[in-house]
Amino acid sequence: MTDAVPTDGQPAALPPQPPVTAPTPVAAPAPPGAPEAPPAGLWDRMREDPQYAPEHLALEAVRRLGPEAAQWAQRARAEQPGVSAEVLAEQAVRKFVNHARLSGAVSGAAGLPGAVIDVGVLAWTQARMVLHIAAAYGVDATHTDRATDLLVLQKVHKVAQSARLALGVAAGRERAGALFGSGGQAPLGRVMLRLGVRLAQMAGVRAAKRVFAKVVPGAAIILGTWANSSATKDLAARSRVLYRQYGGGLPEQRQG
Repeated sequence: MTDAVPTDGQPAALPPQPPVTAPTPVAAPAPPGAPEAPPAGLWDRMREDPQYAPEHLALEAVRRLGPEAAQWAQRARAEQPGVSAEVLAEQAVRKFVNHARLSGAVSGAAGLPGAVIDVGVLAWTQARMVLHIAAAYGVDATHTDRATDLLVLQKVHKVAQSARLALGVAAGRERAGALFGSGGQAPLGRVMLRLGVRLAQMAGVRAAKRVFAKVVPGAAIILGTWANSSATKDLAARSRVLYRQYGGGLPEQRQG
C-alpha cells in the first residue's frame, strides 16, 4: 500500500475510518480448575441489550449448560451406585462455590471492563451450579423452565410469571437481532455500567459491590472471594430448597 500523494500543496484526504463500536468483554483463557467465562456470543447479546442481560444469560445457560449438568448427574450416579440426591447436590455446591471464589481473578483486567467480566463469570458460574443442583435432584436441567427458575432463584424477578414474560421479551429481541442486526449503540461507558449492574444484581447483592470496588484500586481485594462465595452459598441453599421438593417428580408443567 502506498500513501496518497498531496496535490496543490494540500494534504491528501484520509481514507474513511470504520465506526467505533463498544468492544465485547473477553476474559483471558481460564487456567485449569478455574471457572469458565460466558461464551463470546452471549457477551455480544448482553452488551447490545444490557437491560435484559440476566434473561439472555439464563436462556443461554440452559441451552449450553443444561445438557452438561444432566450428563454429569447421569455419570455421577453410574460411578457412585446408590448415591443420594443430597450427596450429589452437595458435591455440586462445593465445586461451584470454589469456582465462585476464583471468579474475581479470571479477567485480570482493571477498571469497569474487568469488573463487568468478573460479575459475568460469577453469574455464569452460579447458573451452572443451579442447573447441576437441579440435575442432582432428578429435575430436567435442559427444560426451558430452568431459565425461569434461575431468574427467580437469583432474585432478578420475584415470581415466575414476570420471569417468563421477561424471558419471552429477551428471546424475541434475540431473534430480531439475528434477523436485522442491532440498533444504535449507546456510549461505551454507559453500556458497560448498565451491563455490570444488571449482572451484579443477578449474581447477588453483595457481588454488586464488586462492580464499584474493582474500579477503586485495592478495594476489590477486601470484598473479593468472600462476596462471591457468600452470594453463591446463599443461592445454593435456595436452589436446594426448591429442587428438593421435586425429588419424587415434578408437576406436569415442570417436567422435561
